[in-house]
Amino acid sequence: MVDTNGQGHGALSSFLTEACVNVLICGGIGGGAQSALAEAGIQLLGGVSGNTDEAVRNYISGNLVYNPDVYCTHHDHEHTCGAHHCGEDKHGCAGNGSDC
Repeated sequence: MVDTNGQGHGALSSFLTEACVNVLICGGIGGGAQSALAEAGIQLLGGVSGNTDEAVRNYISGNLVYNPDVYCTHHDHEHTCGAHHCGEDKHGCAGNGSDC
């Protein structure tokens, strides 16, 4: 896990590329971010929930359960509902489970 230093969704791809990341394990993610990650050559394993360390162990052992068709729909429109929190379902994006 790394800190993004306050960089938001728009800077995700470049932040991860600069950090030499080649795989991203996440909960929900919007189409724009998916495209940017694909363009940067970063493998996306979305729709994952639960404990972060366990997800990494499962990835390393080849047993990570993920959704290759994950899509976070709340990015398709503007809203001012505040921050998204771990495990919270806002506008179609449930994100991660309670142990993230």
